[in-house]
Amino acid sequence: MVSRSAASTVMLGLRIIALAASVATVVVIATNNVKFIDGSKLKFQDIHSFRYVLAVAVIAAVYCIVQLPFAIHYALKQKRAISGELLKEFDFFADKVISVVLATGIAVGFAVSFEFKEFFDDIFDAAGVPKKDPTRTTNDKFYNHAIIASSVLSVAFVAMFVVSLLSSIHRSNAK
Repeated sequence: MVSRSAASTVMLGLRIIALAASVATVVVIATNNVKFIDGSKLKFQDIHSFRYVLAVAVIAAVYCIVQLPFAIHYALKQKRAISGELLKEFDFFADKVISVVLATGIAVGFAVSFEFKEFFDDIFDAAGVPKKDPTRTTNDKFYNHAIIASSVLSVAFVAMFVVSLLSSIHRSNAK
């Protein structure tokens, strides 16, 4: 059985990983802007689903920032900064909600990126546009960037999912 101290340290580390991955996702998706040869631009804001991915990453980062001082205190002192059942219940349910929100952000990011990329590849193929065409490679770059952002967000999801599992185990052991 893992000691309480080790579990709280692992949870702290996982929260830091989730925060780092969420911030990295914000950076990657917010910088996803391309300019085509004709001067037209495609920005992440142009696709509503990518705005959702950004919003999910920001929500997860803010949640991790709010939780971080409490997790540090708990890891160092082995007691909660604020006693009472309400905060325990909030942590328990909020970890699960954030995990689900992260999962939806990942699903949206991957689904839209892969579908649009395949859709435009089919159009380019039907028009006889070669794979090395600058417009086609710029379009691919845009959607690959979004796929990378979703992949980084999946790291945050895995970290928060494990935190959620550990908080469930901790809650059941406390009762």
